[in-house]
Formats: sequence, structure tokens, C-alpha cells
Amino acid sequence: MSQSFRHPEILEIARREGKVTVEGLAERFGVTLQTIRRDLSDLAEVGRLERVHGGAVLPSGTTNIGYEERRTINPAGKAAIARACAATIPNDISIFLNIGTSTEAVARELLHHTNLMVVTNNMNVANILVANPDCEIIVTGGLLRRADGGLIGNLAADTIRQFKFDMAVIGCSALDPDGDVLDYDIQEVSVSRAILSQSRKSLLVADHTKFSRSAPAKIASLSEVDTFFTDKALSPPLGASCVDWGTDVVICDA
Repeated sequence: MSQSFRHPEILEIARREGKVTVEGLAERFGVTLQTIRRDLSDLAEVGRLERVHGGAVLPSGTTNIGYEERRTINPAGKAAIARACAATIPNDISIFLNIGTSTEAVARELLHHTNLMVVTNNMNVANILVANPDCEIIVTGGLLRRADGGLIGNLAADTIRQFKFDMAVIGCSALDPDGDVLDYDIQEVSVSRAILSQSRKSLLVADHTKFSRSAPAKIASLSEVDTFFTDKALSPPLGASCVDWGTDVVICDA
């Protein structure tokens, strides 16, 4: 297979898995390790991947991946996370769902819940839950971010502070090895902090591709989250920290 055919497939695997390895790609394509290293270096030179030891990851930095592209990343893992998360959400409660493809997946799993009050700063979540007639939907207002249907800024945060939610489901853009929960947009971070402060129980949904990414703004630490739903095991040090913090980690099989 020529380089021009391998590159799109390598990028697709990276988007799906969050990381590619030299050995795995060499076996998949039936080429030498040196050939794959050249492929990864070429893709890194044009900013499509970042080289790491033994392979490459999706590029990180100060801007997020496009929203439509994020929808295609690890959909099976996100669906498994959403099912497990929704299974812990009872009927007859108030709940907040924030911005992100993972929280949208949770919203789809709530279509048969009853007597929910859902508050959201995510226009996509609101549109999904319109299909549940037994769900009251409150949208925060705020500055509309057209790229992903998110409502951000002071108006959104001020609206959130008028509530005390039974539960909140939040997503993130990256998870640092020390357990810090990260995002790209400081306005979105301020909203996420308000959500956590106004919720009796907090649930984080983030698939394993977030483990290999970085973002500049801190939302919180995993120590401030009650339950973390993900699809791959954490590193042993971070797993041990979660035990110390009392943060439950639920690994969801796709």
C-alpha cells in the first residue's frame, strides 16, 4: 500500500483510538517499522499527529479538534460510557448536562427516563431530549458557540448558580496524568466550575482518547468528581490517587 493510501487510514485509526503505535501499524499494513516511522514523521511535520515514544497521538495544544470530527472519535466507547452513566441516573431528579459529544451520548440514553428536570448549556442536548415528553428542559442562555451548540460565558454561569442540581454530568477535552480535568475554552471552564459547585453529585464522562491529549485550562481535579466513567483503565498511579480521593472509576466495555 502506498504512502498516500496509508496516511488517511493512519489518521482514522488515531482519531478512533487516540493513539497509534509503530509496531501495530507495521503489522496492519505489512510494511517495515522504518516505513511507518517515516509516515508518522511526515504526518507530524504537517501538524496532523504528534510523535510520542513508540508511535503518535492526535495533536494537542491550545485549540480543540473540530466538533464534527470529534463526533467520529471512538463512538463505540462513548456509547458504552453513556449507557453505564445513564444506568446510575434515577428518575425524578434534577440534572445538568454540559457541552460535549459524550454528554450528548448520555442525553440519548435518557430518552426513556421519567420526571427529569434537565438543565443544559448544550443546544444539542436540548434538541435530543425534546423526544422525551416526560423531561422538563431548561436552557441556560449565554453566548452561543456555533461550532458545537454550546452556551458559554457569564450569563450561562449566572443561570447555573440559581440552581442546586441532584446530579451533573460533565465532559472534558483532556485528562492530565495527575488527574486534572482540562479544557480549551476558559469561558467554558468557568461554566463547568459553576456546574460542579451547584451539584450534589458529579459524574465525569470521558473516553480514553482524552488521556493522550492536553489542554491549557483546568476545570477541576478528579478528586472533586464523585464518579468517573471511561472505557480504558487509568494508569496505576492515577488509579491509586482516585482510590485515595474517594473517586469511583467505572470502566465501561464497548
